[in-house]
Amino acid sequence: MSHYDLIIIGSGPAGKAAAIQAGKLKRRVLVIDRRDQLGGVSVHTGTIPSKTLRETVLNLSGWRERSFYGRSYRVKDDIHAEDLKTRLHMTLEDEVDILEHQFNRNHVDTLMGLAKFVGANEVEVATEAGETIRLTADKFLISTGTVTYRPEYVPFNGKTVVDSDEFLELARIPRSLIVVGAGVIGVEYATMFSTLDVRVTLIEPRDSFLDFIDRTLIHEFTHQIRDNGVDLRLGSAIEKIEDADNHVEVSLANGRHVRAEMLLFAAGRMGATSKLNLEAVGLETDHRGRLEVDRKTYQTKVPHIYAAGDVIGHPSLASTSLQQGRVAGCHALDTPTLPESPWYPYGIYSVPEMSTCGMSEEELQERGIPYEVGIARFRETSRGHIMGLEHGMLKMLLSLKTRRVLGVQIVGEGATELIHIGQAVMNLKGTVDYFVENTFNYPTLAEAYRIAGLDAFNRMPIPEEFKVKRGKDEPPAEATKDAPAAKKKK
Repeated sequence: MSHYDLIIIGSGPAGKAAAIQAGKLKRRVLVIDRRDQLGGVSVHTGTIPSKTLRETVLNLSGWRERSFYGRSYRVKDDIHAEDLKTRLHMTLEDEVDILEHQFNRNHVDTLMGLAKFVGANEVEVATEAGETIRLTADKFLISTGTVTYRPEYVPFNGKTVVDSDEFLELARIPRSLIVVGAGVIGVEYATMFSTLDVRVTLIEPRDSFLDFIDRTLIHEFTHQIRDNGVDLRLGSAIEKIEDADNHVEVSLANGRHVRAEMLLFAAGRMGATSKLNLEAVGLETDHRGRLEVDRKTYQTKVPHIYAAGDVIGHPSLASTSLQQGRVAGCHALDTPTLPESPWYPYGIYSVPEMSTCGMSEEELQERGIPYEVGIARFRETSRGHIMGLEHGMLKMLLSLKTRRVLGVQIVGEGATELIHIGQAVMNLKGTVDYFVENTFNYPTLAEAYRIAGLDAFNRMPIPEEFKVKRGKDEPPAEATKDAPAAKKKK
């Protein structure tokens, strides 16, 4: 029986980061994954596939050039499912190859199979070859990610009624699509396929969607996706989903019906913990299969067992999972490390994309924080003109008391890249003055920060050091200017 300093179950972003960190610390580490390839959900069915698909759609459809050449402009007239999957498979192969190289370079052992706990410090792994292997370790990290939520009332068939994992293997591009669930996944796929001129209906039972995003941004985004052809249906629950062979029909509680060639159910995911036999180590999950952890160390209530990534719930981002895995790996191996920064960005790879960092305007109002707002439209920038951008905006929230940047929200081309400027300034406790006194490359979209900064700066109270200092008896400038004329008239 082999013994390790750290056994990691799952090779997604959190597992990958912890494993490489352990390898660099020259500890004996093993990564176990239930798939036949490394990478986890992020590489095979989640982050990387969906973002690759988005880039392929935007390139083949000629979406970015339509403001110049018209809405009928296409790079490729007939786009088929195979066109989308070719680039997807190439990207996934490269991702797996790079991950395997990183593990080999850092002396990380790997084992493909389904793991479960059989004791406090022992796991059993069932391999595809039919072997059962038992392993022990001082510490464990659970980074198994999530699986799709598949309620019984949805007649999944893998062809016309699918979940987000199955959707990536679609045999053809449908002429019409129903997307159930206006969360991040649903919104990304709905807007992506509307770009291909697929008639998309996005259904969300709640009256709002993406509630963690600033409402100004959501209003701007909603206007754009509706203009792009997405039929957004909010505020009505689903009563029935019917698979009628050549089409799918959805009945809503408000009496309306929606029909399409295909339905994508993207309303939530579950923590992939059901097969870990957590009872053997005294751990329990919530109703969504997620584990509770100490958010500073990522220890579960069983101190030598850690959990990180989507399996612990919010914020469920690949970016934060990477950080969580690093912190968890260092703590598990008794190695001091830098903590996570307080402000991290959200990225939603929809069309148009959105990204935010810090507080929203609604949060500031709830907390009673006095603030000012700076706005920049991408069409106001020269780079925006060059790129043909008709939409897109950057919103900056600033403290009236300290002048510090409290939040940045961006919708439009390059939002997920641009957000890092705001993130850096926020984490370094920077103020609006940074954007006013610094020079930005011209022409760039990043110049929108300067425009938004000046927009707010010109409405904010003048800093004490910039106020004109006068003597006690010195009259204001305007009074001094008019004094001779007034005296002469007298």
